[in-house]
Amino acid sequence: MTVPQPQSRKAPHHVPTVPHALADEIRPGQSLELLKELHILTRDGKLNQDSRRKLKQVNHLCQFIEKLLHELAKQQPPNANANANTITLADHGAGKSYLGFILYDLFFRQHSESHIYGIETRAELVQKSCNLATRLNFDRMTFLNLTVAQSAQSTACPDRIDLVTALHACDTATDDAIAFGLQKHARFMVLVPCCQAEVARLLNQNKAKSLSGTPLSELWRHPLHTREMGSHLTNVLRCLYLQACGYHVCVTELVGWEHSLKNELIVARYTGQHHRSAADRLRVLLAEFGLMPLLHTRFTALIDNAAHVGVSTCE
Repeated sequence: MTVPQPQSRKAPHHVPTVPHALADEIRPGQSLELLKELHILTRDGKLNQDSRRKLKQVNHLCQFIEKLLHELAKQQPPNANANANTITLADHGAGKSYLGFILYDLFFRQHSESHIYGIETRAELVQKSCNLATRLNFDRMTFLNLTVAQSAQSTACPDRIDLVTALHACDTATDDAIAFGLQKHARFMVLVPCCQAEVARLLNQNKAKSLSGTPLSELWRHPLHTREMGSHLTNVLRCLYLQACGYHVCVTELVGWEHSLKNELIVARYTGQHHRSAADRLRVLLAEFGLMPLLHTRFTALIDNAAHVGVSTCE
């Protein structure tokens, strides 16, 4: 379901002077009005400690993404056709759309043919985002009240999306975002995974029988270690999958651990080089840890099982 956005009157964009006290926190040209609307700044323009951490995290992620957006803009042939300078971004698990709004303010506002799609399951947040975009004249933002998986089939999203983001998309929503990116032929994916529980559940159920008689089973003997091991293994498998599907993958910290414990940033860039060795290692890890059921649910585009599950191959 797409929530319609009311028509708005255009107004000239004015960026007020940043107070000296906020100079280290606010990006040049960043809209103070927007930050107040997002409740990052108070109505009198102040920044509390919790909001400072949130702004630092989002701004830092925006810096990663802006570099990719500028790269996409340079690769677009100018004036070749009506959509030549179109850059599309889909933000999954958008929540209150902090990321989308700030990216629009810093980049998309200056690129008249480009568009952001915010995808969120909570209808009240989608409606609030629509209302805010209208008030701010951010008219190239569309908010969809859909799951990540539903958005891949929705006609409200274009057939191709240049850049896919998923900031703290919980558990398997990150996997759905990767599947969405593969289907939409995304040039880049920027992922900050969160609350990965699926692999931990399978580790508990299957006990990785091939490793049960070895010291490696100690890695998930205790529930806390099972959760942490499952989270780490999940992201390793995701990276191998992306490499097998033609992406170069970089894994780094988003911000310092003092700001967020959900801190792993995965940046995937499509190169077209499909790494057979990554696919082979992915299958070996699934077999060793008793996770083979995931081959036909989470890693469906690998060549050996794509026909089995009725999807196109990425190898």
